[in-house]
Amino acid sequence: MEELREDHDDGTVARVAAIDIAKASGMVCLRVPHDAIEGRRVQQVWNVVSTTNAILELGDRLVCQGVEPVVMEATGSYWRPFFYLLEARGLDCWLVNARDVKNVPGRPKTDKLDAVWLAKLAERGMVRASFVPPKAVRQLRDFTRTRTVFVQERTRHKHRVDKALQDAQVKLSDVVSDLFGVSGRAMLNALVAGERTPRALADLAKGSLARKKAALIEALTGQFEDHHARLLRADVRHRTGHTSSHRTGRVHWSRFDHATMPSGPEWAVCGTILRRSFRRDWSFGSASMRPPSPLLRPWPQFRLAIYSDIQLGLLSIFFPVDL
Repeated sequence: MEELREDHDDGTVARVAAIDIAKASGMVCLRVPHDAIEGRRVQQVWNVVSTTNAILELGDRLVCQGVEPVVMEATGSYWRPFFYLLEARGLDCWLVNARDVKNVPGRPKTDKLDAVWLAKLAERGMVRASFVPPKAVRQLRDFTRTRTVFVQERTRHKHRVDKALQDAQVKLSDVVSDLFGVSGRAMLNALVAGERTPRALADLAKGSLARKKAALIEALTGQFEDHHARLLRADVRHRTGHTSSHRTGRVHWSRFDHATMPSGPEWAVCGTILRRSFRRDWSFGSASMRPPSPLLRPWPQFRLAIYSDIQLGLLSIFFPVDL
């Protein structure tokens, strides 16, 4: 720990701490007024490992020093333990944008100097805190963003399946509007199971697609081999995490386990959203061939659906107001 005395006090915040955060540790800079000499400030710089006990000990020390704001730079997700634990300790934590605290060009850049620079900026009121939502909203964000990742991953796997079909000269996606609808899945299942006759595959068409049998026969005439069937079967197993039959290529799905969701009324909406997302998937042979849910639209439309359908309910849960 280093202690430095300065002979001037031109700050607007009397007691301030700043943390330059790395993956495994954080460099802390504490700046407080001198106990005996008016106008002089005392600066202490030391390193704190990013473990729970070390951060809680840091929080106790900062509380004893009467620190007003604790400023830290948003560094990946490494700031979260420091922010959440110190905030729970009762400290006023500020998360600042790295763009707003950029160091002066030409100056040496080390963890200690960055922490000192951040503390001086906060001391003079030259930084502003970024918005960090409350815990309930953060958890809701985690679920919605996780769903976004699932949808994007599902889209990538759909493209991989179509790429395998294109490699086999099977132009099914040119005729079928939804390659993973009821008819498309039936044909893909048959291809994986070993059926290669275009007419037999075209006979699996349902609904309005049955009127396009001539076009389907032409599109299904290609060079689909066992190699492509193994690619599709392996892609399904990778996508689902379930074992598929080597003979039929069918995958047995288990329903989304809502017991893994947090309990409480505020999570009822989240559970409904995720269960609907998992029910209608694109696995070959899935029994969950339901009509498209309005929540399965691309993310911008999904976000609008959330806002239009449940925003009032969420607001009433997270921010209750007595009318």
